[in-house]
Amino acid sequence: MTDASRPDWTGRLTRVRASLAGPGLDAVVVSTPANLHYLANFTGSAGLLLVARDGGAFVIDGRYEAGVRQMLLADAMPALDVEPVARRYDLTLGEVVAKRGYARVGFEAAHVTVATLAAWQRAAAGVEWVPTYDVVEGPRRVKDAQEISIFRRGGIAMAAVAAQLPRIVRAGRTEIEVASGIEAALSEAGFSRVSFPTIVASGPNSALPHARPTTRRLGPGDLVVLDFGGVLDGYCLDLTRMAAVEPVAPQAHALYAAVRLAHGAALSAVHPGIETSAVDAAARTVLEGRGLGEAFLHATGHGLGLDIHEAPRLARADAGASERVEPGMVFTIEPGAYVTGVGGVRLEDDVLVTTDGAEVLTDAPRDLLVV
Repeated sequence: MTDASRPDWTGRLTRVRASLAGPGLDAVVVSTPANLHYLANFTGSAGLLLVARDGGAFVIDGRYEAGVRQMLLADAMPALDVEPVARRYDLTLGEVVAKRGYARVGFEAAHVTVATLAAWQRAAAGVEWVPTYDVVEGPRRVKDAQEISIFRRGGIAMAAVAAQLPRIVRAGRTEIEVASGIEAALSEAGFSRVSFPTIVASGPNSALPHARPTTRRLGPGDLVVLDFGGVLDGYCLDLTRMAAVEPVAPQAHALYAAVRLAHGAALSAVHPGIETSAVDAAARTVLEGRGLGEAFLHATGHGLGLDIHEAPRLARADAGASERVEPGMVFTIEPGAYVTGVGGVRLEDDVLVTTDGAEVLTDAPRDLLVV
């Protein structure tokens, strides 16, 4: 059984190594910060992880070498050879690749710049550099026991923050003041930082899906979108709830009711084997049936993990690749509708896919908070 108290580094590296055989790679260079964290528990600003079929090496400069060696001794990262950088990362990488006799080496094509690749090519002229995609992001889709444990704790902490909203959201406060109150509550709940800039959007601003807080004061009749998240042990949580300032117009109540039904439909649709586009369709069909299809301006959800936006994406079938939902995936369910002159409504929860359905991690009341 996997130990939920520590990462399954062996399993993570094994899955990456398994992806090398198909394209005939000897190794792949992992350079993306989130992927270095996932595979090696490394959170520094620079480092290269060479994952090979016959082992692995961590290329690291003097700022981090002692810390990495201490982590290895403490069994706080997977067993890897340490290759210190003497002058430059590209030169050391070239030396390591040549020493190990690798002929075909992959790189993270979605993240490595043209200039960086050119430097690697110059440093290892005899190597064929092969672009790879989702070599690490693919395994990251399905969370292991340790990650699930973090998400469950994070969901409880997010619900505790949501419980503070009646105290934080008040008529007359500015959007910036409300956002500051939410971020203080996130810190008090144990989150190390926000996972994205907090969204507090009131009145006409609520009809803008990703509005940023302003000095506008919450006033009578406003719908207020409250979208916030925190980072716990490196993992991102994300939650949206709705408030409104009295008196609330019938159109605003109807908009909220429609989005809540769409949220429930999408949540009920989640089960292993369903296409992500089908989950999106469950929410979209509800809103389309109420004449709000054109008001749904974004996807129904996105994956969560070390990044706030990860795979899978729960979107329309014609908006990108759909994929089958698997147990262990964690993603948001966040339908919304945005109508100029009325306002916007979005409801969002974080969901863990189980063997027989979905577990809502952010179990906080979804009722419209009327202040």
